[in-house]
Order: sequence, then structure tokens, then C-alpha cells
Amino acid sequence: MNAHAAEVDAESHAWLAASSMLAGADTIEHFRRSQIGLLAARTNPSVSRDNLRLINDWYNWLFAFDDAFCESELMGRRASALARALPPLLEIIDGRRKPDPGDPFGVALDELLHRLSGIATPAQVDRWRITVKEYLFAQIWEAANREVDLIPTPDDYILMRRITGATFTCFALIDVGGGYRLEAEEWHHPDVRALSDLACDLIGWDNDLLSYAKERGRDKARHNLVTVLATHRALTLQEALEEVARMHEAAITAFIARRAALEQWASLPVHRYVRGLENWVRGHVEFSLGSARYVHAWPADTRWPRAI
Repeated sequence: MNAHAAEVDAESHAWLAASSMLAGADTIEHFRRSQIGLLAARTNPSVSRDNLRLINDWYNWLFAFDDAFCESELMGRRASALARALPPLLEIIDGRRKPDPGDPFGVALDELLHRLSGIATPAQVDRWRITVKEYLFAQIWEAANREVDLIPTPDDYILMRRITGATFTCFALIDVGGGYRLEAEEWHHPDVRALSDLACDLIGWDNDLLSYAKERGRDKARHNLVTVLATHRALTLQEALEEVARMHEAAITAFIARRAALEQWASLPVHRYVRGLENWVRGHVEFSLGSARYVHAWPADTRWPRAI
């Protein structure tokens, strides 16, 4: 856990509450209880206070955007409405326009871009920009599925889950937050790409398991690996849960093997980045097991493993 967790979480929540990205006092209180700052602190345990604050604010932006656009009745279920909302954000993230003062998400995104540009190299900013654009476009895919009541196939879902969860937008900040730089050839190296994909899978599938109760009550959990496997492979809920667990174990085994291969060539920044991926996998689980956003959606007698 980052030593600055509590104070940065409080500051970031105050920033979020003042931004107008959250609709009303109840939503603001829900976010406060969710303690999203602990996700930033657990996944980035050694970054500086200032860099943790930037990362924390970005995570809050993502969660607020998810609630306002991706899970809303209007935007989240109408691909055309969501598609029309994206151009201003895309222009802002490219630095081509200033946000409308009445667009809280655009204003906050512009601020975050400016702050990131102050500590990152142009190449690092571009890397983050690309991952954010991919995330935004992927929300249209999810909305289109909801619009026609479609549960995606396992192959489609596994591919798109890496993008829809915004995890790569956070991975793009690992070296920035740590105060070092991954070169382009290192970021794109097959071993680094494979480890990033595997870490993203582990995080996404853990999230699917932990958020299944929450999602089943709101969206039939259509964008959840448990539902995808149960639907397309004719599995019971228990069988689908067990299959996700098997896939998870296989991904861990593959991650360990690929990490060993990386030892033959990797620089210190690459080793630090891979350690950052491991921090993300572990930190995400620890955060989720203590967050009201997920745990309170399950029955009161649900038994959870203790996060250490």
C-alpha cells in the first residue's frame, strides 16, 4: 500500500466531487465509500505522492465515466448516442480543442492531459492517448451489444475485455508514475506485450468474478466472462465459475513462464514495469475485496478470502 494512500484518496475524492462528473449527493457518497483511491494506492505502492494523486484522479475519471456513460440507461444502451458523445473527448485528448465549460468530463480530461504532459515524455503521453482512445471506442461495442441484447462469443469477449476495462490506460502510466521510461521497442516487445495481455486478462477475469452479482442485477452480466461461458458453452453457473478459475490458473502459469523468458534480455525499466503489472494484479484483488462497489452487491452471508 502506498504510504500516501489516505491523504491522496481524500484529495482526489474532493477533486471528483467538485468536478460535476457525479450526479448528486448519493453518487458522491457512493464513490466516497468505494475508496477508489485505495485501488491507486495498492496498484502503485511505491510512486511519489504527486504522481499517485495524478493516477488516483485518472482512476476516478474512469469510474465516473463508466457510471455516467457506460452504465446509464441512455448512453450505455444506445451505441449511436455514445458514439455522438465521443468526438469532443477525442479532440480534447489530442489537444485539438479546449473543452466546453459545461462538459465536466471534457474539462477534467483536459486537466489530466495537461498534468500528465508536465511529467511524462511526449512518447509516454502518446502511448497513454492511444490506450484512452481504444477504451472510448470499445464502449461503443459494449453499447451495441446491449442495444440488440447480444452476449458476445468467448473469443470476441476475451479480446475486447482487454480494452473495455481501461486497464491498458493504467498500464501506460506505470513507468510515468515510477519516474522512469520504457522505450518504444521495449513497450512493443513480444514478451512485454504478452505479459501485459496476461496481466490484463487476470485483472479482467478477477473483476468479472467479483462484480458478477452487481452486473447481473443491472445488465444481465452480458459483459462478464461467467455469463459468456455459461451462454455459449451451455454451462451451469457453477461450471462457468469453475471454468473461469481454470482459465485464471492457466494465465498465471503462462505469465510466470513468459516472465522467465524475459530475464534473458530485459533492462531495469522492463523489470520495473513487469513488477508494476504484478502490483496491479494483486492490488486490484485487494481493493475489490474491500470495496463497497463490489462486495455489497453479494448476499450478506458470502464468504470472502482475506486480502493480506
